[in-house]
Amino acid sequence: MKQTLSNPILYLMSISAGLVVANLYYNQPLLHQIATTFGVSDSAVSNVALSTQIGYALGLLFIIPLGDKVSNTKILQIDFILMIASLIAAALSDSLMLLIISSFFIGFTSSLPQLFVPMAAALSDEKGRGRAVGIVMSGLLIGILGSRVLSGWVGDQFGWRTMYYAAVVIMVALFILLKFKLPTITPSYKGTYGSLMKSLWHYFKTEPTLRIATLRAALAFAGLSAFWTTLVFLMEDNFGYGSGITGAFGLFGVVGALAATVVGKMNNRVSSNKILIYSALLLIISWVIFYFSAHSIIGLIAGVILVDLGMQALHITNQNIIFSKNPEARNRVNTIYMVGFFIGGAVGTVLGAEAWKNYGWTGVGALGLILSVLILVVHLVFQKRERKII
Repeated sequence: MKQTLSNPILYLMSISAGLVVANLYYNQPLLHQIATTFGVSDSAVSNVALSTQIGYALGLLFIIPLGDKVSNTKILQIDFILMIASLIAAALSDSLMLLIISSFFIGFTSSLPQLFVPMAAALSDEKGRGRAVGIVMSGLLIGILGSRVLSGWVGDQFGWRTMYYAAVVIMVALFILLKFKLPTITPSYKGTYGSLMKSLWHYFKTEPTLRIATLRAALAFAGLSAFWTTLVFLMEDNFGYGSGITGAFGLFGVVGALAATVVGKMNNRVSSNKILIYSALLLIISWVIFYFSAHSIIGLIAGVILVDLGMQALHITNQNIIFSKNPEARNRVNTIYMVGFFIGGAVGTVLGAEAWKNYGWTGVGALGLILSVLILVVHLVFQKRERKII
């Protein structure tokens, strides 16, 4: 098999990645409304976001490796049925615990976008791989950020449950489109599912560049998750704004997401080492701005643009590095990377909620700054091991 990656298929994967991953983030601007509905604290309701991210990480771990063994169409069919059922359950939840459980399965089944990223890399030649990965990741990042805008507005206008019902409609329509348009990829791996999963440890153990890239990504996403989980509480307490305004901040982050294609192309011309250093510096600068912007909307906007730009540049470069090796196992390599990425996000959600609870926005800002500095330290300490790649 050697299919070519046409632009229509590439952009279909990009849009699909954005629409599916949006399911993970609809809840964040709605947390205050959900807390009010069930009469619970801000700290307790943050478990909705946490369970979604944990579910996503486990979905990556147990579903995405199948991309190296089972055709993508079979995975999509089963996964979409479970995803739609989980979204319906969330909309109908009559207790916080039921919503937390439903959110876990929403996260678990919404790992599908990570099938599209290795697929784009596999169907591209060496010269076009950075561009292809960048375009798919651009769609994914826009989905993450746009989901907050959409859910914030829907929550303000119609209530938080309506957003979940709308997600059901979107997923049904997307499934029909993918069923007829997405090419079938038949992987070559012939081993058992057990041996497939065992091989994850082999790649993690033998690929230092993969381990370092995963650690960088986990630290970066921990900071980003801490920010988005607590922003809704800051906006309510310090500015008196609801979920609509909070979600609208995602529009400013789209600036960073749109840089994905540019960053992907840069990976073919500029040293990955330089891009990673600049990315870490952007994240540090953004968190310095956040730290001093507890009462400044302009500061928060500037920070959102820079933090998403830094995050995107770091993420695309990491993936371009890890996809450059082991072409027969791109789904498994991506699984390891993305599991670490979202475990970082889950930890960041917990730490962010605790920092807000105990120290307010100052604590959140300090947390994000520490995590960003650690990214730079980790990269500078371990970059010698990556020189053969980057």
